Amino acid sequence: MVRRTSFEDSDCPVARSVDAIGDWWSLLIVRDAFDGSRRFGEFQRSLGVAKNILSARLRALVAGGVLELVPAADGSAYQEYALTAKGRALFPVIVALRQWGESHFFDDGEPHSELLDRRDGRPLAELRVHAADGRPVAPEETVVAKVPR
Repeated sequence: MVRRTSFEDSDCPVARSVDAIGDWWSLLIVRDAFDGSRRFGEFQRSLGVAKNILSARLRALVAGGVLELVPAADGSAYQEYALTAKGRALFPVIVALRQWGESHFFDDGEPHSELLDRRDGRPLAELRVHAADGRPVAPEETVVAKVPR
């Protein structure tokens, strides 16, 4: 089996973030957690992923502090998965991926799921990157300050 490269010691925040999330299954698990899934069976039904893969991804997300095991809300002996503060902080990432996908992978008028504001039932505004002073910033207006070696 090929061993996965770890970026946990990288000086790049993107590399460390990708290392923590792991793969597409993990992002989809996080997406489903935001949609209200909390139990193993709910994730498995939604994703259709093999149980061994789902188990491994859930364990990794718990170990990484993205999810935590909590007592079942219904008072049963089961445990459920809940987003931690670290996991909830992924919300803008999920929204950005969703909006990017809507813009680039669907034809005009093609039906797709939508993320709506619960209060007014309308789609969210497009995410934008802003400078500290509030002005919108484009990629060419940024620079990465590398760590000196």
